Amino acid sequence: MKKTRQLAYPYIFYVVVFIVVPLFMVLYYSFTKNGGFTFENFRKISEPSTIKTLVTSFRIALITTVVSLIVGYPFAYFMSKMNLRFRTAAMMLIMVPMWMNFLLRSYAWVTILSPNGVLDKGLALLGIKYNSFMYTESAVVLGMVYNFLPFMILPIYTALEKIDYGLIEAASDLGANAGQTFRKVIFPMSLPGVFSGLTMVFVPVISTFEVSTLLGGGMVNMVGNVIERQFTKTQNWGYGSALAAVLMVIILISMLFDRESIETGGKNE
Repeated sequence: MKKTRQLAYPYIFYVVVFIVVPLFMVLYYSFTKNGGFTFENFRKISEPSTIKTLVTSFRIALITTVVSLIVGYPFAYFMSKMNLRFRTAAMMLIMVPMWMNFLLRSYAWVTILSPNGVLDKGLALLGIKYNSFMYTESAVVLGMVYNFLPFMILPIYTALEKIDYGLIEAASDLGANAGQTFRKVIFPMSLPGVFSGLTMVFVPVISTFEVSTLLGGGMVNMVGNVIERQFTKTQNWGYGSALAAVLMVIILISMLFDRESIETGGKNE
């Protein structure tokens, strides 16, 4: 027992230094101003400009999550049906872009979508006029989907791969067609992976700022951009910490919802 406790010391040190202390600092700055206790930083969040930013962030995160689910679920489903050789190749197609730096992947879309960019010149050669949608919400959503789609595919694929094929055969023996088997057997049993994917996409999208900065060009303002500016430009750490604390609460609620959904799905199975 003593040896086990000793092995836990590095983990405890890591948790305290890199999790507990930063969380305490965020909470401290969010409730202080000029060295005194205050709720002013949180009251500022209720201003129309901040509410508009939060609404924009939720809208982009929701659209990105829905699009990622629509694209990612069929990909994960068909990948789970492939033989091992093609399944490995498909997995590599998903993983290889993730080996590249996040910013570099986003910069690639700037090169593709910008006026006189790769897409613009390619369509011009075909005689097609292209109106660039750089620096719009659509460009930001496209960049978000590209960067976070693997986080939707992988948990759904894992859940689909674990489904007992005997249950599908049993449904077929009982007279269910392919559509009924999918709706009543396959999809319900893949819900834990779906809920994990929803959380793994929604949470980082709502808090990131790199994609909206590059593809939004300052025209699309998300809460992550506001927090980043408070710490790097305006030096208003109290307001930035208050916004970060609100995001942490949102993330915590999302994680609790995800855990409850997974446990419910497991019980249904």
